[in-house]
Parts: sequence; structure tokens; C-alpha cells
Amino acid sequence: MSARVLQVERRRGVATLTLDSPANRNALSRAMRGQLRSALTEAIADDDVRVVVLDHTGRVFCSGMDLAEAAGGAAEDQGVNEFPALLEMVWDSPKPVVGVVRGPARAGGVGLLAACDVVVAAEAATFAFTEVRIGIAPAVISAVVLPRMVPNVAHRLMLTGEVFEAPLALAGGLVDLVVPAEDVDAGVAAQVEALGRGAPLALAETKRLLRAARTGSLAEQFPALLALSARLFASEEGQEGIAAFREKRPARWVPA
Repeated sequence: MSARVLQVERRRGVATLTLDSPANRNALSRAMRGQLRSALTEAIADDDVRVVVLDHTGRVFCSGMDLAEAAGGAAEDQGVNEFPALLEMVWDSPKPVVGVVRGPARAGGVGLLAACDVVVAAEAATFAFTEVRIGIAPAVISAVVLPRMVPNVAHRLMLTGEVFEAPLALAGGLVDLVVPAEDVDAGVAAQVEALGRGAPLALAETKRLLRAARTGSLAEQFPALLALSARLFASEEGQEGIAAFREKRPARWVPA
């Protein structure tokens, strides 16, 4: 059996998945990828889980793929082949995913953050697309990084591979909030509390809207959007939300 490299905690509607392999800088090893996928699958399937938080122990959030495992393998044997499915789980999760980065994030670790819905970073966090400096390209992670980041910022940083700090990550769209190290937990808690006030189905449908590619004119888009809106207004959640608003009370889905 693989060593445990991921801590999982469920509390008050929040599933916290904590990367816990500081000896190899929380690299995306075979064990880490497998345990992350398993924990995400369980959290998404658990109706009591409203928000997923992706955190880490140690100084480094994630250093990317485990290069020790990648050495000497043929293309079909590389662990990166399993990475798209993991990014897709985070990206498409019907439950919001909050990324927490307290220190360095590199390569695939940056991709993991980019797939999250909200990223809270400590002021000391640093980032880098280091792929070109070891002879590879940020191919897989580009699918989630490029929709998030300002194009010219991503362009330069992916080509140079240089380390960049939290203020540029914020300005470039990679992270959403930058706070002092001592305020990270409070910042995460505030985002989790705000997300928990949203209705589960409404959050899932809003995520789907945010991730969907826009095609056609407004006139062509409106029929499907109108049908969704009308369905949600008439749904059990929608009617409960309206009743809670009118009665000035929390909706039933808000965690106690």
C-alpha cells in the first residue's frame, strides 16, 4: 500500500483535502494523484459536503509532477497522463473548490490552483511555470491556466519560467485574494462561509455557466438560459430561497 500523503477532514459541510508529503515538496506522485482523485470523488458524492478546500502542509504547496518517477519512462508510462482527469475533477466539480497556497507552487502545482474556483494566497507565496527550464512545456495545465490568466501575463511567464510573486499572480488572474500569512485561515473561512450560503444546485449550475464556452448571438443563447432560470425559480431550492428571503431567515441549506 502507498503511504498516506493526503489528509482528509470533513467538518460543517467542508471537506478539507491537505497535501501532506513535505519530504518531496508535495509533488504529484503516483500516490498523491491517486489519493487526491479518491478523496475528490468521495467529497463530490457526499451530499453533506458543500465546499472543498485544497490546502497543504509544509512550506511548499506543490512542486508539480514527481520527477523521480518520471525519469527513464517512455511517453505512455508518464504519470502526467493521469493529470488531466485530476484537473478536470477540480474544474468540473459541482461543489466550489477553494485553493490555499502558503508558499511556493510550481508547474503542475500552479495548474492545480488554476483549476480551483477561488484561490487564497499568502503574501509570501511564489509561483513559476518551470516546465521550459527542464525541457518540457506547460501543455496539460494550459487548459486551466489560460482561461484564468491575463493572456500577455501568462504568455511571458510560461515562456520565461521565471518565479513570480503573489501580487503579480493576483494582477494576472491566477489567484483571487492575497493576505498576510497570519490571515490565510481567516481569509479561507470567509470564502467558505460565503460559498456555503449558496444553494447546492444553484452553485453547480452557476459553475457550469461560468465554465461553458459562449457560442452564438445573444438571441441564440437566451432560450436555454431562460429555461434554466425558470427551472431554478420553480425548483425546491428556488422556492425555499424565496421563502427564506421573505421570512428573513437563513435558507435550509446554509450550514448551522
